Amino acid sequence: MKKFVAIVPLIFLLSAFSLFAGETARLVFPKTDAGERAAAFFEAFNGADEKDMKAFFESNFTAEALKTRPMDERMAMHRGAKSDLTTLEPVKIMEATEDAITVAARSGSGEWLELAFTFEVAKPHKLLRIEIQMTAEPNLEEPTGPLSEADIAAKTEAYLEDLVARDEFSGVVLVAKGDTPVLERAYGLASQEYDVPNRADTRFNLGSINKFFTRIAIEQLAGQKKLSLDDTIGKYLADYTNKDAAAKVTIAHLLEMTGGIGDFFGQKFDATPKDRIRTLADYLPLFADQPLHFEPGSKREYSNGGYVVLGLIIEKASGQDYYDYVQENICRPAGMTRTGHLDADIPAEDVASGYTRAWDGKEHPGEPRRNNLYTRPARGSSAGGGYSTAEDLLKLVTALESGKLAAPEAARFAANGMGIAGGAPGISASVETLPKKGYTVIVLSNYDPPTSEKVARKIGSWVKRID
Repeated sequence: MKKFVAIVPLIFLLSAFSLFAGETARLVFPKTDAGERAAAFFEAFNGADEKDMKAFFESNFTAEALKTRPMDERMAMHRGAKSDLTTLEPVKIMEATEDAITVAARSGSGEWLELAFTFEVAKPHKLLRIEIQMTAEPNLEEPTGPLSEADIAAKTEAYLEDLVARDEFSGVVLVAKGDTPVLERAYGLASQEYDVPNRADTRFNLGSINKFFTRIAIEQLAGQKKLSLDDTIGKYLADYTNKDAAAKVTIAHLLEMTGGIGDFFGQKFDATPKDRIRTLADYLPLFADQPLHFEPGSKREYSNGGYVVLGLIIEKASGQDYYDYVQENICRPAGMTRTGHLDADIPAEDVASGYTRAWDGKEHPGEPRRNNLYTRPARGSSAGGGYSTAEDLLKLVTALESGKLAAPEAARFAANGMGIAGGAPGISASVETLPKKGYTVIVLSNYDPPTSEKVARKIGSWVKRID
């Protein structure tokens, strides 16, 4: 649970599926380049020889996509997914255009997933990415025709009221067209102890969405020539404990999680009183002495520790405290007045407490949710744990797209269809931009992940059908 986060679209994280010959009717894909590539994915993935999957990657993904995620890494992920899911039956096409196809599919273990294929706009419409997410069983009878904003509002309200009735959602949902909210709803309780309801302006823990703030800060400083992505850790942190990491791991490695630096979650974190974790430097003893997990640049592995190091580099390069830098260079220009890293033991207004069924790292379905105060540090870091509102996050997207934050790469990410999320026990947050339609979907929840991702994906699938 502690590592359930994402700051970039999930590119081929899950999949493994077989086509059920003779048992169910085979799903008919569109007779387009995109449709044929999507159909070929399922066929290749479920073939007996994994060489077929490798050939699919080589033939169907763009050169840039293959460069971003090396083939060895893709195949390792394929093997893991194949082992976990065994088979998958594509059941329903939820959306189909020349450059995007979304398919509801069922795995051999009974799980439902949604696969979103994104292709080049121009011919030959090669794949840019495949995003895969667990989802609830879809309504196979629901029509897939165009929807209006009023239709989406009605469907969203009915959907969320059902989740709330089953105690599966607590939080805030915001859908905006451009910079204008067209739907904003709050559900559940910010404090179960004191029966305080969530409101539109309630501040929620963002989890690893703060990594996106850190990426923006690094881009700003690189643009000002105060650092280079090729610089090593050692250039800024001369006393970094692991000298091998200090000499080899670059800022670019840290950003892309290819440096081999581990996580700060683990036995040391669990054994440390959380009131002692309040500054970025407080996190270092939890991971900095660990040997590199692999040679920098050779593979990718999720790393909260790497983003703590990035925060410390930001401090050295800017001459400011990380938290102050973010406030002055991201929040203030964007007009985000209700965003920041709060101290867990200092009372603050309009803050949602987190409630979890995974307080010891294990799921406890059916048991009462517990307050997550013993699972989180006294103050978050450059890797996650800050607080914000749905409206402030919309301001962040708007500020990026308008160029106010001087972070063109992050702005392009948002403009091309951004999906960022964060989660930990009692924390779930998601921001999705849907540029084709000009909408943004933001979901913040004080329940366990993937609560917000599930809701955002459902609403996003309806928004894509706006006529």
